[in-house]
Amino acid sequence: MATHTQRRTMSDRAFDTVNLILLIIITLIIIYPLYFTVIASFSDPYEVVKGHVLILPKGITFEPYTNVFRNDDIWIGYKNSLINTVITVLYNLIVTIPAAYVMSRKGLKGKGILMAYFVFTMYFGGGLIPYYLLVKGLGLLNTRWALIIPAGFSVYNMIIARTFFQSNMPDELYEAAKIDGSSEFGTFFRIALPLSGAIIAVIGLYVAEGTWNAWFNVLLFITEKKLYTLQYVLRAILIQNQEMNIINTGTMTNTDAIASLMRRKYMAEGMKYSIIFIASLPMLIAYPFVQKYFVKGVMIGALKG
Repeated sequence: MATHTQRRTMSDRAFDTVNLILLIIITLIIIYPLYFTVIASFSDPYEVVKGHVLILPKGITFEPYTNVFRNDDIWIGYKNSLINTVITVLYNLIVTIPAAYVMSRKGLKGKGILMAYFVFTMYFGGGLIPYYLLVKGLGLLNTRWALIIPAGFSVYNMIIARTFFQSNMPDELYEAAKIDGSSEFGTFFRIALPLSGAIIAVIGLYVAEGTWNAWFNVLLFITEKKLYTLQYVLRAILIQNQEMNIINTGTMTNTDAIASLMRRKYMAEGMKYSIIFIASLPMLIAYPFVQKYFVKGVMIGALKG
């Protein structure tokens, strides 16, 4: 019996060791792209292009960041992305959380029909052209609201929040509030909402990340430069960099012009990494504050429908 116990303990230790090694390898694979972006943004662009920057930055320089901060388009994009993200998150929560609470109540008449309607919109849409015509018909083209209003409600987020209310708010709690004379509005604002911090944080981060990274709607609905978001500006800069790399220097005869063009190419490469890091920074800062709620929120939506 002792031998069996000792053999089992050794197997457990071996299993734990293999798991630990695999987790370390997976973590490094996930973290390294971001780490490389950071060290590449502070490295000499020549060293980055040559492939010499792998573990540590080489030829540390702040010139890419200086060039980025001198670009007014970056600041305009940053301002618009921050404004859009804050408004969209608040708008989405104001719409989604009450809808989820109502859909979680057992006594709601026509609940099945309403849920079927919500789910139907997850799988079927009118298409891109009707979507554009709708936004145009509402007079939202070239306005901030063309990016905010369509993102105001997510059925997936509503289902997660609804399941949270069903799983964490016992019916006895609602019945006690009703006996005390509380209305549905009072029950929601005084009982359900104060206990919903976890799901509010999860949905808020979902919406914030999606809004912050969005650029396609800007391409569709916005033509005024003052309303461009950061991700759209980043996309434009990356496209410009690719076009610059296509230019054939073999047809050029002026040595100074060739040297200037090559310098611009290398500097564009450094700016690319600095812009990516700057664009990712707000989400990297926000995520740790709600990370502890993330697993709970995702598991609630995954385990129960």
